[in-house]
Amino acid sequence: MNAAVSWWQYAVLGLLVLASAVQVVRKIAPRLATRGQARAAAALDRAGRPRALRAAGRWLRPREATGNCGDGCGTCGSCAPGATTQPRDVQPITFRIGPRNGCH
Repeated sequence: MNAAVSWWQYAVLGLLVLASAVQVVRKIAPRLATRGQARAAAALDRAGRPRALRAAGRWLRPREATGNCGDGCGTCGSCAPGATTQPRDVQPITFRIGPRNGCH
């Protein structure tokens, strides 16, 4: 029984790591992620495949980006309605080196 529990723990942990890696790739390299998603969708949505696999392929197919700010692709960072970029208040960090509570 202990070996079965251990197996499930590794399976769940593996799925979580895989999901995290996919999310990181989608954030860092959105074009690469979209291409990979399109390839997986095309592989699943082929003629002669079972109906469930074809439905999964259609569901997995990435949305087409139209190039305007209303499509919600998220690659330009300005797709939110009324999004304006305000300059951030930047303050430098200052480090002061001095005596440390009696330690020399």
